Amino acid sequence: MRIVSDATQYCAAVENARESEKEDFVKYMLRVLPQIYLDFATVGKEEVGEFDYGFYQTYVDEEWYESVRRGIERLMGPDDTFLETFEQDMKYSDTPIASSVSESLADIYQPLYNFIMIVRETEGSELVGAYLECHENFETYWSQTLCNVLRALNNIRYGS
Repeated sequence: MRIVSDATQYCAAVENARESEKEDFVKYMLRVLPQIYLDFATVGKEEVGEFDYGFYQTYVDEEWYESVRRGIERLMGPDDTFLETFEQDMKYSDTPIASSVSESLADIYQPLYNFIMIVRETEGSELVGAYLECHENFETYWSQTLCNVLRALNNIRYGS
C-alpha cells in the first residue's frame, strides 16, 4: 500500500538526517511531504467505512523523539528556525512566533512511525485501524504542521 511505503520512506529519511546533505534532505522533504499530505487528505473515514479500533501502542518515546529532532536540527543549522504565521497565539501577539523545522518534522515523524510499526507488528491486520488513528491525528494536528514546514522548506530551497 502506497501510504505505508510513503510513511516508511519519510521515517527512514528523518531518522538518517544526520548522514544527509542539507540540500538533498530538503529536496527529498519537498517531494515526500506533499505525497504524505495527499495520502491522508484524500482517504478518510468515509472511504474506509465504519471501523471500531482500539488503543494502539506508542513506539516513539520522548528520548527517541528528541534524538530525531536533534539530528534534523544539526543538519538544518541556522535554517532550522522559521516564522510561523498560522500559530493560534499569533492572533494575540505583536511579535512574530518562531517555529522549528526539526520539531515540525519530528512531530510528523511520531504518528507516522507509530502507524508503520502497528502495521508491521500486526502483519497488516490492523492497517485500517492504524490508518484511522493516524488520520484522526492528521486532521486535528499534524496536517497544519506539514503545510507550515513545507512552506519553510520551500523557502530554504528557493528563497532569497
